[in-house]
Amino acid sequence: MRQILVIGLGAGDPDYVTMQAVDALNAAEVFFVVDKGEDKSSLLELREQICDRYIRDDGYRLVTIPEPPRDRRAAAYVGAVDDWHERRAELFEAAILHHLPEGGCGAFLVWGDPALYDSTLRIIDHILARGAVDFDYRVIPGITAVQALAARHRLPLNRIGEPVHITTGRRLAAGLPEDLDSAVVMLDAGFAAADLNDPDLHVYWGAYLGTPNEVLRSGPLPEVADEIAATKRELRERHGWIMDTYLVRRERRERP
Repeated sequence: MRQILVIGLGAGDPDYVTMQAVDALNAAEVFFVVDKGEDKSSLLELREQICDRYIRDDGYRLVTIPEPPRDRRAAAYVGAVDDWHERRAELFEAAILHHLPEGGCGAFLVWGDPALYDSTLRIIDHILARGAVDFDYRVIPGITAVQALAARHRLPLNRIGEPVHITTGRRLAAGLPEDLDSAVVMLDAGFAAADLNDPDLHVYWGAYLGTPNEVLRSGPLPEVADEIAATKRELRERHGWIMDTYLVRRERRERP
């Protein structure tokens, strides 16, 4: 049976690649990576650098899969994402059938960790449900942007007795729930925190974490929100893309 490894590469720094991931990289013969176009070519180059650095045998192959278009403005958000996943599954399935022989070992290289805001595992389930190709698969965890953000700002994600809440910019736009004092925000196309009307909030923000282009900002949200929003626009224009993560946190309040 074919074997598929879903390898978490970490948040961007090649030094974030774990020893378990290195072993997995050396077990695979074919690597499947999504080509997201010229704007994000640096991400493909970084994957190639990681492979060159850690794989001992240079006989491996790198197979690029074109990214299908996605309607990011669809009113039915979940339906649009499901449709995008299905089209991705078709392309991934074709690549596996064409490039990975029976008994072979292939790998998908995932930024951060495959279990946190990444679609690869859902797409793997789509492929297996379609029934055209059979394989076993294993997941190798990686260091997430959330962990990298906390490390770079030198802070714990949770305070004593409080939960860790991870959400998206889309969800944060509805406001930070009153029973939460901290939230990590991912997948924020704009800067949703700028619309939070709460003078007690602080923000710890990072873009391109773990890469040479890394940018960090922090401070009281009302004082730095405009600067962060402007920095995001400038960085996106300069690089053609941006990946950022941030923590918003209220000053400590007494709980009843």
